[in-house]
Amino acid sequence: MTTTTIRPGLDDRPGEARHDGTRPGETRQSATRPDGSRAATGAPSGSPRRGPYVCGLDAAMDVVSGKWKSLILWELEDHGVRRYAELKRGLPGVSDKVLAQQLREMEADGLLVREVFPEVPPRVEYSLTEHGSTLNAALESLGDWGRGRIERLGAPVLVTVAAET
Repeated sequence: MTTTTIRPGLDDRPGEARHDGTRPGETRQSATRPDGSRAATGAPSGSPRRGPYVCGLDAAMDVVSGKWKSLILWELEDHGVRRYAELKRGLPGVSDKVLAQQLREMEADGLLVREVFPEVPPRVEYSLTEHGSTLNAALESLGDWGRGRIERLGAPVLVTVAAET
């Protein structure tokens, strides 16, 4: 296993993420696969992010970064336990790859629980943890602000009707 430490360059700004998702001074690890190719095993994907952060808002935005995470939080808060297909139906426009990646990151950050049932075919259900519910509550005022913006702009609102379980 190879460990690479990314050192700040002359043009790096504190806390600014690079194109590969790392921040100056962050360490990434890569492992050699059996076929000789390399796979990144360190942050940011799959493992919880741990800073360094400039402020509390930076830490919060690190967890909810990405277009779909706040919508996944809302969907799980609104409907409770959801299966993958139900989440996908409730989030029109999200690809399977992105949804799976966002769910993995949210699970690693302790925002949701992924429960796999030993059945054929396999059944997987997602639900919010207490940590995820508190983040969702913190985002409520941001949602209120967004609804006000929609009204001021007269912007259209996409309404989805998900099948009830």
